[in-house]
Amino acid sequence: MSDTAATRSTDPAAKVTDGPSAARRARRPRLAPGSVATHLALGLGALVMVFPFCWQLLTALKSLAEVSRVPPTFLPEDWKWASFDEVFTALPFREMLTNSALNTLGRTAGQLVFCSLAAYAFARMRFRGRDALFGLFLSVLMVPSSLLVLPQYDIIQSFGLLNSAPALFLPGMFSAFGTFLLRQAFLALPRELEEAARIDGAGSFRIFWSVMLPLIRPALAALAVITAMAAWNDLLWPLIVNTDPEAMPISAGLTSLEGQYETNYPVMMAGSLIASLPMLLVYVVLQRHFVQSVAASGVKG
Repeated sequence: MSDTAATRSTDPAAKVTDGPSAARRARRPRLAPGSVATHLALGLGALVMVFPFCWQLLTALKSLAEVSRVPPTFLPEDWKWASFDEVFTALPFREMLTNSALNTLGRTAGQLVFCSLAAYAFARMRFRGRDALFGLFLSVLMVPSSLLVLPQYDIIQSFGLLNSAPALFLPGMFSAFGTFLLRQAFLALPRELEEAARIDGAGSFRIFWSVMLPLIRPALAALAVITAMAAWNDLLWPLIVNTDPEAMPISAGLTSLEGQYETNYPVMMAGSLIASLPMLLVYVVLQRHFVQSVAASGVKG
């Protein structure tokens, strides 16, 4: 046994056999102090971002008496799921979700159509006063949206659209920011594509629809995510234009659960949690395009 061990220790073949394992050990990455600190900071930031959602869920599972307790408790003593049923009886929840969906789809579709057309004209077409007109478009970003509430309300009222779904999304079907974002995406495309299409006999609209628009899908996805989240969470305009509970979106309807003397926080948190799920799903589906577009939006100005 000792001779065999000695032979193995001096045999070159034994060293070759140990070679792959030694190489694997050598290839193992070493954790640098900076990398550890970065991961700890990112983990802490993720915890801070996720904590409100966890507190929202835990509040929805508590009773009203437990929510009002001082000092507050973190975990529920008795896990109650009744708040998720009560929110459908306290509010016309299905109708409000439908109104929110119509508002979101209307605004998003309108901005994708109108902003893409305007952005293509500003980026790829040459006409007198183009830069001055685009500067005027960008000046809209400096105007607070609350200043536009009264004239927009007068327009909706004159059309007889109060307490209706079109009243929610018609004023928001255009965006100066969306035009700027898509213009940057169009500017990043090579002009040779457009020239080749014109040589083949394509017109301006055919070039826009068949050649240029498919190439800016990441920017379109980013605008869709931003617009959908803004429309779903909009509160001021729906509270003004639609006062009928069955015509309200869910963002405005949840405010009615806040009473003057007492607020049913478990039911409100349950409704808020259900209302946030569609936007989380939209962001998860379009996250890759959203990050790609935001990273490339300032490549060319």
